[in-house]
Amino acid sequence: MTNNHEDIWIDWVDTLSEENYLVIDDFINDRELDIFLSYFQDHLNENDFKKAGIGTGTEFQLKSQIRGDYIRWLNREKDTELSDFFARVDEAIARLNRYCFLSLSGSEFHMAHYPKGTFYKRHLDQFNHRSNRLISMILYLNKDWAAGDGGELKVYLNGEERKIAPIAKRVVLMRSDLVEHEVLETNVDRYSLTGWLLYQPPGLTFLA
Repeated sequence: MTNNHEDIWIDWVDTLSEENYLVIDDFINDRELDIFLSYFQDHLNENDFKKAGIGTGTEFQLKSQIRGDYIRWLNREKDTELSDFFARVDEAIARLNRYCFLSLSGSEFHMAHYPKGTFYKRHLDQFNHRSNRLISMILYLNKDWAAGDGGELKVYLNGEERKIAPIAKRVVLMRSDLVEHEVLETNVDRYSLTGWLLYQPPGLTFLA
């Protein structure tokens, strides 16, 4: 590990600590992007995606007026084509534990497909009876995204609103318990790997 790489992570962690969110461009390379997109498309073609809902357990509901995306949960033991991505997730967990003392010990991710015309209204990435999601992490896979395509991530911070374009290879990290956000209506198909870095005590399993 080079000192330069170490310094970059320190800068990223400082920004996340100060702003409660962080945008990193070119988090993956072009080869990885092509692999992820191909894997994504294969599972879309196989109809492996399900309509996403809100809430968990007995509170789970499908509400298209709030959320319109389709998702497929990932399993690192089965989705080996995404091993490079999981390695980057593990590095992020190690760095955040080292510099922020977060005690992260797990993760959960899904592929997210927003068809044209869909959105996700303003929300917080915490369930009423489950608070183990500490950091939200989104990797965008939208090649050739252009202004007017829609699907921006809007974050709400201290009375301010900021829009983040879902550009390919861009990662967004944000505090799951603090940063309210929404996905604006998309005018084209929108793709991402979306998930959470978790505090997960040994022996305790959380179901999505």
